[in-house]
Amino acid sequence: MQAGLLIVAAAFLTSILSGVFGMAGGLVFMGVLAWILPVATALALHGVIQFASNLWRVILHRVHVAWPVLLWFGIGAAASIGFFSLMLFTPTKFYVFLGLGLMPILVWLPEKWLALDASNRWHALGGGFVSTGLALVSGVSGPVTDLLFIHTKLNRHQVVATKAVMQAIGHASKILVYGALLLGTRAREVIPLSVTAIAVLASMAGIMVGGHILDRISDAHFRASRRWIVTIIGATFLYQAIEIAIG
Repeated sequence: MQAGLLIVAAAFLTSILSGVFGMAGGLVFMGVLAWILPVATALALHGVIQFASNLWRVILHRVHVAWPVLLWFGIGAAASIGFFSLMLFTPTKFYVFLGLGLMPILVWLPEKWLALDASNRWHALGGGFVSTGLALVSGVSGPVTDLLFIHTKLNRHQVVATKAVMQAIGHASKILVYGALLLGTRAREVIPLSVTAIAVLASMAGIMVGGHILDRISDAHFRASRRWIVTIIGATFLYQAIEIAIG
């Protein structure tokens, strides 16, 4: 019961974060789930709830989605799903927390090192492959997809809306690979389907709250704040990975 309440609360609060910045919420939510549940189950549940959350964000901001950039990203994502489905890889808490901890480093790379543009088909193709692969290993890939928008001319609403589609694709990949685990008897004893359904609704509500906050901040605050937010979150998870490694 306590685990269910924590999951629902985390789904709501982290979706507000994602609704405002288009990232960071998924990082925190994956960390909470990995702390409570077995890793593969956490990846599957994170995929279901975050897919619904991102799909709802797409619906709310659908007029701002830059659809042309998504075709090649989707092809890269499909290739990644096929590749990782053939690999014999078992995710662990260490790999999840290490991935969550190191990924925010990407937001500090000098822009001239990675002059990426989501409207470039090859950048989008590579981004779809890499980000989906990371989603399958660590649960999230927000900072990677964020790199695709460094040199685009999209405004904050377009970035949040288009990234929501990209993130939904990554979360769908986790459902395809790990989703069957949620239907097992053991998983349903820990996380009943009713908790999953309530968490999905909570995430949708959080996205709506975040959307209202997004309308009230400037592009400058939007870009400056999220870099520091994901860095603090990443440092916390990196500490958790180090504790697991030495413990």
